[in-house]
Amino acid sequence: MQPLLLRLSRPCGHGSPRLRGLSPQSPILSTRFRSLSTPPSGRESTPEVLYQGPLTKTFRRLKIFSLSSLTLSTALAPCIFIIEASGIPLSARFALAGVAITTSGLSTALIAWCGRPYVTKLQRVEKDHALQMTTLTLGLHERITNVYDTSFLKETSRAFAKWELADHIKLEGKELQQRAVAGTQETVAETTDAKGGLVGSWVVTWGENGEGTCKQIGKVNRYALFYL
Repeated sequence: MQPLLLRLSRPCGHGSPRLRGLSPQSPILSTRFRSLSTPPSGRESTPEVLYQGPLTKTFRRLKIFSLSSLTLSTALAPCIFIIEASGIPLSARFALAGVAITTSGLSTALIAWCGRPYVTKLQRVEKDHALQMTTLTLGLHERITNVYDTSFLKETSRAFAKWELADHIKLEGKELQQRAVAGTQETVAETTDAKGGLVGSWVVTWGENGEGTCKQIGKVNRYALFYL
């Protein structure tokens, strides 16, 4: 595990596991959006803020501008057919309208893709022993991703991102003896909306010799961009 992730995954309690287990009877394959985490305890604690995204306002304004330009392009496209200009054939008008909407749509999609991993706030949640990452959707809705074991975070080759949730992992030593029971599943990370509704989960299925294969259930934020 890298030094950064060792520091982030430091336990906040004594002997508490960093992963949440799924019972063997859990209908994980048939119920996509069932809450896979354990019920929250009555005791609440204030999360420790580790990082604030310095470009949060910039990304927010960029998304607002992009959505506004797409809306404006779509709304004004019919005007191309209303304007009287005998020198412009109907096919050319369709082409102009299509180019305007397509260009604006592509730029909006590009901004959404680039800004999706950007972490606006990074926190350590004591009661869950989790690393909590807050991101924004294109519509500026918060998505909160709790990573219960930072050993599943690795550097990524994706542009505009620094970290990603691993799709494969292999445990060794004491971790192999303590955690990796073949055939069991554990929740590695969960993404929720601002109201706490489960959006998606990243789940590992353990195989032989401590090898784990991860898969996405729902829509979990797999990639993240933050620096410490």
